[in-house]
Amino acid sequence: MSSEAVPKGAPEPRATYRLQLNPEFGFDDAAALADYFEALGVSHVYLSPILQATPGSTHGYDVVNPESLSGELGGDAAYERMTEALTARGLGQLLDIVPNHMAIGPQNPWWWDVLENGPSSFYAGYFDVEWSVPEERLRDKVLLPILGDHSGRVIEAGEIRLAREGAGFLLRYFDHEFPAAPRSLSEILGRAAARAASSELAFLADAHAALPLPTALSPEAQDRRHRDKQVLKRIIAKLLLEEPELEAAIDTEIEALNADPDALDDFLGRQNFRLAYWRAAARDLGYRRFFDVSTLVGTSVENARVFSATHGMIRKLVERGSVQGLRVDHIDGLRAPLDYLTRLRSLAKNAWILVEKILEPGETLRADWPIDGTTGYDFLNELNGLLVKPSSLPELYAFYAEFTGESREFSELAREKKRQVLVQLLGSDLNRLSALFLSICEKNRRFRDYSRHEVHEVLRETLAAFPVYRTYVEPERGKLSDEDRAAIRTAIESAKAARPDLDAALFDFEEQILTLGVTGDAETELVARFQQTSSPVMAKGVEDTAFYSYLPFVALNEVGGAPGHLLDTAAFHAACAERQTRYPRALLATSTHDTKRSEDVRARLSLLSELPGEWREAVLRWSAQNERHRTGEWPSRNAEYLLYQTLVGAYPLDAERAKAYLLKAVREEKQHTSWTESNADYEAALSSFIERVLGDSDFLAELERFTRPLITPGRINSLSQTLIKLTAPGVPDLYQGSELWDLSLVDPDNRRAVDYRLRQRLLADCPKLSPEAALARSDEGLPKLWLIQRVLRARRESAELFEGAHEPVTVSGKFSEHVVAFQRGNGLVAVAQRLPVTRGDDWSNTVLELPAGSYRSVLSGDAIDGGPRPVAEILRRFPVELLRR
Repeated sequence: MSSEAVPKGAPEPRATYRLQLNPEFGFDDAAALADYFEALGVSHVYLSPILQATPGSTHGYDVVNPESLSGELGGDAAYERMTEALTARGLGQLLDIVPNHMAIGPQNPWWWDVLENGPSSFYAGYFDVEWSVPEERLRDKVLLPILGDHSGRVIEAGEIRLAREGAGFLLRYFDHEFPAAPRSLSEILGRAAARAASSELAFLADAHAALPLPTALSPEAQDRRHRDKQVLKRIIAKLLLEEPELEAAIDTEIEALNADPDALDDFLGRQNFRLAYWRAAARDLGYRRFFDVSTLVGTSVENARVFSATHGMIRKLVERGSVQGLRVDHIDGLRAPLDYLTRLRSLAKNAWILVEKILEPGETLRADWPIDGTTGYDFLNELNGLLVKPSSLPELYAFYAEFTGESREFSELAREKKRQVLVQLLGSDLNRLSALFLSICEKNRRFRDYSRHEVHEVLRETLAAFPVYRTYVEPERGKLSDEDRAAIRTAIESAKAARPDLDAALFDFEEQILTLGVTGDAETELVARFQQTSSPVMAKGVEDTAFYSYLPFVALNEVGGAPGHLLDTAAFHAACAERQTRYPRALLATSTHDTKRSEDVRARLSLLSELPGEWREAVLRWSAQNERHRTGEWPSRNAEYLLYQTLVGAYPLDAERAKAYLLKAVREEKQHTSWTESNADYEAALSSFIERVLGDSDFLAELERFTRPLITPGRINSLSQTLIKLTAPGVPDLYQGSELWDLSLVDPDNRRAVDYRLRQRLLADCPKLSPEAALARSDEGLPKLWLIQRVLRARRESAELFEGAHEPVTVSGKFSEHVVAFQRGNGLVAVAQRLPVTRGDDWSNTVLELPAGSYRSVLSGDAIDGGPRPVAEILRRFPVELLRR
């Protein structure tokens, strides 16, 4: 986009503050902080999803009713109070929206109706459910893999029961509830009618039997069936009220059904869903999910009716001016991202629209998307690499291989993990693709003799080899970009090389389909489904498995990152200049709710690249010292190595947080234990090891001796990345609580409650503090807060200065590689540090070529003239500097 103006009266995006709303921190809590946000200097509060979510949701991404605001966050009234408080202080709202999926369950009325009525439901087309499947047992049914054992055993154990609530009939399995199909009730009602000699109830039994079969209906027929069903329910309710004895007759029949496993099994077979063992989700699930989360069902938002229904509240908030910006969650999950974004732009013509999009190295955001940029993971990794000394990485990697025995390249391991998740987590998606591909092959005489296994393996290997999250081919329009063609070709050639046992001709045929060389309805569906599948494969295989398995230097294991792929300073400046040209309002992130560790943990861990020898010696010493705390061979050396990096990065870290983090990490690793195949003995050994290590005073003394000298240079790294984020092209985002030093780990650790009273008190002190006074309070985190407030005040007072071109400023001398300096237009010069450990306190013979003119420090107010200036002079009062002409 669009550099169209924001709506009249709305603040221009200057900086955002991300809030993770939850039942313990809702709209009124956010409203109470409006003065704080204004004083901090942000322009927008960046809200996690606010539509009605599953009861107790701690994040809001599990929406059950997109037509209303969350009651647990305070509902309409509290939202209005928050909006009034923010607006009164000139603050806007950037809202996180979730078009890809919704949560299933009785709180979702659309999904409930689908379970009750199957493909004849008015809402059947709202969800990405495959009703026509090869297996007869699953045809026109939704598979619900929620049982703790095989269904027959569960039925025989009496754990599934039919129940009545007034005029409604439910099937219950512990705390799960499901609606009984209206047609399936006819026999129960008929027997109850005979027992009570009730002609009225007999009529209702016949009426239920006469309802249309649960097959796909036109919208008009769906609506008529829905009305008929509601009328029958009201009549039953009225009849039970007038003739209470009928309740006993119906309940007697229900109890008889529950006592007869055969009858109950037959009754369950007449439902529009099939309850199954939870392991079936890995192979047979008939609906698209968010990744491997079976409780989040994909929505068919490409359907105009579904888009309108799911975006009604969003439209309302935008049109009345409450919300000025939209952040689109998981854009890669959608069937047709461009069509969706075009509709969204039509709905919110002048809004600031950002997408959560992970760009692989060398990949660019699609130019035809009508948006303002990404949510900032690309910037995060560009900046993260600046803090690392690349020449030390081979030494770190070699020691990792020595310590753990893991010597594979990251690319090799990532590919293996993608293959693994395709079998263990995303098997249903792969099987769906295989069935499609096989049906296409069967129509072609040259390919009809390939087996289902061969087709399955070709798809699996291609997905594992895919170099990007997804392509954006538009098969309905016959559109294929050169970028997409190249990505598909790279994957196919790589897959062929990896699997010479599979016929290359089948790979070639797959490539023809994916590049629109062979077309048709099934081919169109295969292309669309393949694109929606490759993204979860990358996310689960790399972000959620490989990043927990490949651990030589975890500072680089970040969302959107590629370990070992670092930008040098020149390339970083080029990326910033490109962003200023194409997406000047893209978000700039350093911590998010999804990052693997906070910006300040990464800032400290980056220092290990300056100390590879010292790090090696320390780990070997610690490991020998802690050998007595192990349980045989457990935990693995990989987990032990991750623990040591985590303890250094998040120091001081208590045992409970360390255990929670490592438990999640080893389950995500999927090597010795996992979320679906937990190994209680291994997990107990890991927990015991952490407790003993962190209870060992000798080790803790060693840990402190190593880590204490890293605290100050880690803080310098933090201040450097903060200044760069606040001054580079784009809109800086502050994740909740990160305005002070924040040593959080992956969620849920990074969603802990934030102490805003402390932050308000410290912020009130900032305006009167000199650079030296702020630094003197480093242990309170005040230098970071002080820097943020001063730079954001400058952005508010002189916004035009931050819109100029991004150009590097020349640095020469002995430590030139330790400086990152750039100017914005002709008005601002930012100076930051990198690699502070190897430089020490020495800036000798290092000179900044400050462009001509007279400058004043935004931080201290000191004046300085342009021309060659010693870096030591520029940074004499504070570790970073921002100069305004």
